[in-house]
Amino acid sequence: MNSRFAMRMLMMGAGVVALGVGSGCPVSRAIASPLRSQEPDNTANNKQQDTTADQQKETAADRELAKKIRQAIVDDNSLSTSAHNVKIIVGDGVVVLKGPVQSEDEKKSIGEKAEQIAGAGKVKNQLTVKS
Repeated sequence: MNSRFAMRMLMMGAGVVALGVGSGCPVSRAIASPLRSQEPDNTANNKQQDTTADQQKETAADRELAKKIRQAIVDDNSLSTSAHNVKIIVGDGVVVLKGPVQSEDEKKSIGEKAEQIAGAGKVKNQLTVKS
């Protein structure tokens, strides 16, 4: 496919479907490359810390505790999308909070919500503030 034909297809609305990723056209490479290089924010952080989401206990009580904390966080519209998506890991009634948030205030707020639900001394706040 020559570049001229590819540009015409883009203008006609056929876009990426007509080009196909890997067709050799510079336009398709430009469209595909950002998608391949993007990685999650906290991958390196997760590898360094001991508690991970796959260690979530499957007891009814732990699942219910995680659900209540998640609901309290999501219900707070003052929190950012990052804050709404933190990891909540519960094992034997102990809560571990992980992931990036926008500010110290968000970190504190999420920790307080978790502690109100789980109880004093039952929350390990490992949230990190994005710089």
